[in-house]
Amino acid sequence: MQDYDEVTAFLGEWGLFQRLIFFLLSASIIPNGFNGMSVVFLAGTPEHHCRVPDTANLSSVWRNHSLPLQLQDGREVPHRCRRYRLATIVNFSALGLEPGRDVDLEQLEQEGCLDGWEFNQDIYLSTIVTEWSLVCEDDWKTPLTTSLFFVGVLLGSFVSGQLSDRFGRKTILFATMAVQTGFSFLQIFSINWEMFTMLFVIVGMGQISNYVVAFILGTEILGKSVRILFSTLGVCTCFAVGYMLLPLFAYFIRDWRMLLLALTVPGVLCFPLWWFIPESPRWLISQRRFREAEDIIPKSCKNEQCSCPVVVFDPVEELSPVKQQKVFILDLFRTRNIGTITIMFLLLWMLTSVGYFALSLNTPNLHGDAYLNCFFSALIEVPAYITAWLLLRTLPRRYIISGVLFLGGGVLLLIQLVPADYNFLSIGLAMLGKFGITSAFSMLYVFTAELYPTLVRNMAVGVTSMASRVGSIIAPYFVYLGAYNRVLPYILMGSLTVLIGIITLLFPESFGMTLPETLEQMQKMKWFRYGKKTKDSMEKEENPKVLITSF
Repeated sequence: MQDYDEVTAFLGEWGLFQRLIFFLLSASIIPNGFNGMSVVFLAGTPEHHCRVPDTANLSSVWRNHSLPLQLQDGREVPHRCRRYRLATIVNFSALGLEPGRDVDLEQLEQEGCLDGWEFNQDIYLSTIVTEWSLVCEDDWKTPLTTSLFFVGVLLGSFVSGQLSDRFGRKTILFATMAVQTGFSFLQIFSINWEMFTMLFVIVGMGQISNYVVAFILGTEILGKSVRILFSTLGVCTCFAVGYMLLPLFAYFIRDWRMLLLALTVPGVLCFPLWWFIPESPRWLISQRRFREAEDIIPKSCKNEQCSCPVVVFDPVEELSPVKQQKVFILDLFRTRNIGTITIMFLLLWMLTSVGYFALSLNTPNLHGDAYLNCFFSALIEVPAYITAWLLLRTLPRRYIISGVLFLGGGVLLLIQLVPADYNFLSIGLAMLGKFGITSAFSMLYVFTAELYPTLVRNMAVGVTSMASRVGSIIAPYFVYLGAYNRVLPYILMGSLTVLIGIITLLFPESFGMTLPETLEQMQKMKWFRYGKKTKDSMEKEENPKVLITSF
């Protein structure tokens, strides 16, 4: 039986071909960055108030007092969803009565925005909120739009792996790229909110599928020593680069339809990569398509100082298969130990995801420039990924994950203490919180993969990462709470982040331990009495390289 890595060892780890694949696949992730967060600007809600028709026979004084005041962040501002009954104030204006002097405004009857709204255009010329008036009674549609996008991400997570196993990595990579780009383009022609949202669900399915398949294809083509670099500094950093490009596009293009058109262009530019990115040789071999796999190898040897053998993959001598025992989701709860760890991981993944996406989506609500705040939110992810990579190389998992969660949650709780005049400090604390939560998020894949045994490892990572999708669906409603109280989302996110930081300390440690193969070899929760561990089970070996990514 042959081993794939041994058979292809003559190619080396970091040749010209591998570098090309590394950078092209990483670059294909960039559109995912701005598509994944585009709703920040597509569904931005500008300042607004009830429209008073120009045809209304009102004096300038009564027109200026046609809106009741409401308290917002400690100051009185015009009400967003109510106005004084127009017929009443028109009558008072005709009689020459003065508001406040002759008429007690607090006693006046109010009504809704029967003539629509006026939206401030200082930040956005148009968004789906201004186009379809998703405010006041319909303001629930805005967070639902984002949540349904992440429902699409959840659905895409289920099908992407199965489709790529069935039809091939390369085919599904470009097919899902076409879905993401094509349906984003169709959104431009949306005639109502319902049509936009339905298309957005499909965009979410394509977005995550493209991401996952590119990750799988890269890890199957690249060598062992390059995979961890690809999955952290390659994939995750390019996602952050795409995220950073989003506010740049949005700053110069303030109309949501034209912005969406501009965001589809980079996706179209990725299609020529079809002629440079090969199919996964591993997948071809699994389908017994040896000749096609053989044809890829000479491309790897081209311009490299390596000699390619005449026969690389011998159909007679098959590559060693991985024997897979059938497992079911209930196996993650088979014993009290593994069941407790699974429940704790589900909470950890879900609440970390809530913090990450809520902070990302909340940038327009921060004081200061919305575009600059979004850029900083994306920029902070790059040092967060690098920090996670460095910490994972040398330090125990539960302590570093707990530490960055305490950092992220602690600074978010401090925001409520910052005076309203110190806006720059609030923004700085929010970015520091994003740094801590992003670092923790990127480390969860490693920690989960190291704790679970080989028998259920893939299932465990899949199920727990599904919990993060649930967290992303919930996250927009944390942002929604900010409309009622500016600091309430930070109090909730900070409290939950500190809570999961405490929960992380209760996990068994995996750093320096041999990866478990069976449920019996799995590390035990400290308060469970399973008897004294054997010397062999506690023997420390070099920690195998585990892939890190943040879907």
